[in-house]
Amino acid sequence: MGHPAAETSSFMTDFLRQSGGVAIIDGGLATELERHGADLNDPLWSAKCLLTSPHLVREVHLDYLEAGADIIITASYQATIQGFEAKGFSGEESESLLRKSVKIACEARDIYYDRCQKGSPDSNNGRVLKQRPILVAASIGSYGAYLADGSEYSGNYGDAITLETLKDFHRRRVQILAESGADLIAFETVPNKVEAQAYVELLKEEDIKIPAWFSFNSKDGVNVVSGDSLLDCASIAESCQNVVAVGINCTPPRFIHGLILSIKKVTTKPILIYPNSGESYDGKRKEWVQNTGISDQDFVSYVNKWCEIGAALVGGCCRTTPNTIRAIYRTLSSRSPAPSS
Repeated sequence: MGHPAAETSSFMTDFLRQSGGVAIIDGGLATELERHGADLNDPLWSAKCLLTSPHLVREVHLDYLEAGADIIITASYQATIQGFEAKGFSGEESESLLRKSVKIACEARDIYYDRCQKGSPDSNNGRVLKQRPILVAASIGSYGAYLADGSEYSGNYGDAITLETLKDFHRRRVQILAESGADLIAFETVPNKVEAQAYVELLKEEDIKIPAWFSFNSKDGVNVVSGDSLLDCASIAESCQNVVAVGINCTPPRFIHGLILSIKKVTTKPILIYPNSGESYDGKRKEWVQNTGISDQDFVSYVNKWCEIGAALVGGCCRTTPNTIRAIYRTLSSRSPAPSS
């Protein structure tokens, strides 16, 4: 659906109002796909499933909707035209796979709405079957995610990678996903200032009609992972009319409180938060370090605090599961509505 500029500014505000003030984003995709039997040992990571097992991707989207998510993020984080072409696909086939990521999420939403009509609002097996507005967010991962060498966790691309390089790298993918039927674009795990600037310029140059959110990652609770100032990065997002929310993802929960307070200094847009489970990722070995994360109960204990200080969209990133999202849904359902000021 297209969103003229005047509508874009109210798009998220209206959605949040319909969601009761706080919207729930889904949780980790890759971990869940592996739990369903997918093999993700590949530079394409979860995007590999668009090729090999789209039914599993649809199943995971449905799991999150039935856990109470209001927003599902497509399996396109690591899906790049360049990455698919390196695997021997044509440009046309690569573009088709990007569109497929959105189609699968939209199909999951349709199936979910069908189940809502047939089932009861909260059935005994813990499934949430509740007719509500649901958004499909088309994921765009950073240039570092395409490199698949962990550099989205360092933000260090080297001097050869300029603003123009990044715009050229992302341009076609942004165009395709903007016209794919998604409700918005999710620029996720943005690791540095130059990539944020590249996205903002692309949205303007390509006259992208749908809204977007920008989500940065931090490993010190102060700056984004490259060492660039979070305030500078959030200010870039704030300056863009298309951007309807700004926030943090793929960051340990213990840092989130301070990061929300920082972002609030420079943005009037809704703040989104979807941290990882707190586990550490070993980029060289490409595996998660066991027993470094926090439980769902601890994760959820943070959620009310984050909402109190200004988070308007809350979910999970790596290593969070439908159980995490269900726990967030329950804690938010039991919150009393914020008094209108």
